[in-house]
Amino acid sequence: MSLTKEIQKRRTFAIIAHPDAGKTTLTEKLLLFGGAIQTAGAVKSNKIDVATKSDWMEIEKQRGISVATSVMGFEYKGVKINLLDTPGHQDFAEDTYRTLTAVDSVIMVIDCVKGVEIQTEKLMEVCRMRNTPVICFINKLDREGRDPYELLDEVEEKLNIQVRPLSWPIGMGKSFKGVYNLFDKKLNLFTPSQRKLSDDRNIINNLEDGQLDGLIGQNAANQLREDVELIEGVYPEFDPKDYLEGKIAPVFFGSAVNNFGVNEMLDTFINIAPAPKSRNAEEREVKPDEPKFSGFVFKIHANMDPNHRNRIAFLRICSGKFERNKPYNHVRGPKPLRFSNVTQFMAQDREIVDEAFPGDIIGLYDTGNLKIGDTLTEGESLTFKGIPSFSPEIFKEVINKDAMKTKQLEKGLKQLMEEGVAQYFTYEMGNRKVVGTVGQLQFEVIQFRLKHEYNASVEFAPMNLYKACWISSKDKKQLDEFVRSKNRHIAKDKDDKLVFMAESRAWLQMVQDNYPEIEFHFTSEF
Repeated sequence: MSLTKEIQKRRTFAIIAHPDAGKTTLTEKLLLFGGAIQTAGAVKSNKIDVATKSDWMEIEKQRGISVATSVMGFEYKGVKINLLDTPGHQDFAEDTYRTLTAVDSVIMVIDCVKGVEIQTEKLMEVCRMRNTPVICFINKLDREGRDPYELLDEVEEKLNIQVRPLSWPIGMGKSFKGVYNLFDKKLNLFTPSQRKLSDDRNIINNLEDGQLDGLIGQNAANQLREDVELIEGVYPEFDPKDYLEGKIAPVFFGSAVNNFGVNEMLDTFINIAPAPKSRNAEEREVKPDEPKFSGFVFKIHANMDPNHRNRIAFLRICSGKFERNKPYNHVRGPKPLRFSNVTQFMAQDREIVDEAFPGDIIGLYDTGNLKIGDTLTEGESLTFKGIPSFSPEIFKEVINKDAMKTKQLEKGLKQLMEEGVAQYFTYEMGNRKVVGTVGQLQFEVIQFRLKHEYNASVEFAPMNLYKACWISSKDKKQLDEFVRSKNRHIAKDKDDKLVFMAESRAWLQMVQDNYPEIEFHFTSEF
């Protein structure tokens, strides 16, 4: 198959949401429809003993939340789907932001009871920065939720994007009977089934068909006819071009846990979602159909297999064809790298692949050469944009509880920080180690993983810090003088970049005023 055909058959997207909106459950059902699994797990259910495919880390099973992005690939109706399930919890937002650099489109899950929540708004802002096409899936229609029209208005208002319903619910909560697909003009009625797909599906092609009244009742049938007429009259006709440019968000309704509405969305998604797109490097725009390979690392994960201390770099292919065992230029590194162990994922399950194409996410077994943001190419020096580290909001000093395990602790911290779990700073004076995070939960994850994966015990002592600012200056002499005079407040990050550790907003402002020749940066990418 030609490179162009391989590109056209691929769809790479992320599922994003506020915590507990049903994002991981939706992921399970997409895998179920794609035939990738036979039985869906449940994130928080005592009745179902099958663990979800995408929440596979021990701490995720215990907490019932996603703390790391999972990558899953499967085929559906001749389309190769690369699906990334992201953490919803705001404490792990940075992992989600990085993941959004590696996808071509997004499915945003919204709880029909709670509507648009804070984390949903933040994630949407990241999508808007890149004009990423967004599909909304309004979930949990099996519960008594808010009026569908009210939810559509809220999405438009809070997320600042036009919407166009492409499916419509029949009832809600106990009276919920199914969804009408406005895109295909078909009505599918499902039998509720949490774990397996139901073959018992009624498909009605004409809303005026009298059979509809018999299936869902006259009142519900008349209400659906009125709703569809109103939607077609109020909302403009759906234009896929506007969706691809990020100007309009198609909206689907359903209940992921009961398999309602997921199929309609997936069928429409493979028709309208973008194939792999061009990517901006600092040097130029890189088109997917260029013959020479290029790709960038957006995530690193250590110890996916507890029996083998492996480290896997997740690479998004941007152009050309990747081939196993072929040497590639490591743009930041001193020598080309060759990978004999190249995998594609079904969560933590992996299979070796010999080749991969633009849009694919592959896992490269790595001994420590690669880091987040690195580029691999077939010769050219390229640097893909948009994978910064943000200044953390909570800072704690690392206290080693077992001096005999110092080496294990240092190795564990180094690997976890390279994954992007948190940020790591070492003070120039006194060699104090500080971890910076967006939220409190990250410290629990680090502590848990250090103990269970590296056999290292730590405590975290709170520090009174406001911001970590990366510093630079066009005048090296001035920068050296600043570092000397503020030595007590200077640290280095894991990449040895200089960082000024500010104790308060007012003090930072004063220092900035006193040293105008020093530039203070709130992200590491400057």
